[in-house]
Amino acid sequence: MKLSEAMRERMLLSFELFPPKTEKGMDNLPGTIDHLMKYKPAYISCTYGAGGGNVGANREVCQMIRKAGTIPVTHFTVIKNTKEGIKEQLDQYLAEGVDHMLALRGDIPLGETTTCGDFNYATDLVKFVRDEFGDKFEIAVAGSPEGHIACRSLDADIAVLRQKQDNGADYIMTQLCWDMEQFKYWLDSIREAGVTMPVDVGVMPILDMSATINMALSRNGCVMDRELCRLISRNWLFPNPFAAKDADGKPFDMFYDDKIKRFKEEGIEYTIRQIDEYRALGVDGIHLYALNKWKDVSEIIDRSGLCTLI
Repeated sequence: MKLSEAMRERMLLSFELFPPKTEKGMDNLPGTIDHLMKYKPAYISCTYGAGGGNVGANREVCQMIRKAGTIPVTHFTVIKNTKEGIKEQLDQYLAEGVDHMLALRGDIPLGETTTCGDFNYATDLVKFVRDEFGDKFEIAVAGSPEGHIACRSLDADIAVLRQKQDNGADYIMTQLCWDMEQFKYWLDSIREAGVTMPVDVGVMPILDMSATINMALSRNGCVMDRELCRLISRNWLFPNPFAAKDADGKPFDMFYDDKIKRFKEEGIEYTIRQIDEYRALGVDGIHLYALNKWKDVSEIIDRSGLCTLI
């Protein structure tokens, strides 16, 4: 059964990993995957660097996931990719038993104004894969509840999502969204627009203050709701989270260690409440960004009751 079909029958749990940049990180990853596998994830996705800079490591991680006993879903972007290059890479994935992908445009390279490849949008990639490979791949696509930062309006963004569906996409993986009222509005709006694909919700655990702020503002243009802003304010690292230590690595804030610990604990509680809200809305899947860490994700799953082990 395809993942998109399984989502129509039950809510799926899945994880996202990224290819480590160091040899030690790569050596530790199989152990992380083994710990995550106790929750019987429907699949584990693996990120793909802009232009395929880490494609070799991506493929290696996908094989770790296959060996662990679940479905690997590779991210795939059009950045610096030609039609021939895309076909060659996807042929290689198929040969290695990887037939699930998340079709993305990807981030435009610094200093450039285009993708520097044959396609400008994820819609083009979806159509190309369907035309070239038929049903050999199951294709997920990104959905932005607050609208993609490069799109002129939310309505336009939803129209693009409908086009992805019409071009052959199977299901949606959402980008970060902490504004639950906005998520509800978006979910209703895409259904009104005729988007019937299952919605698998991407959830970023709140564990680190600077990483949370950076991910929200530098990548996704996400609204941080009042509760999250207050969580950050209560544990603010002076003078700011991006310059909290001096040149010798000594924290400026005398309460640094206490704030780091408290922020993480409160962040986990925030993440659990967010998962509760998504589940209550009847979403089709929870896709947890594991950040290559199994302990924190395991705590979130266990405390939320997201997965009961028998």
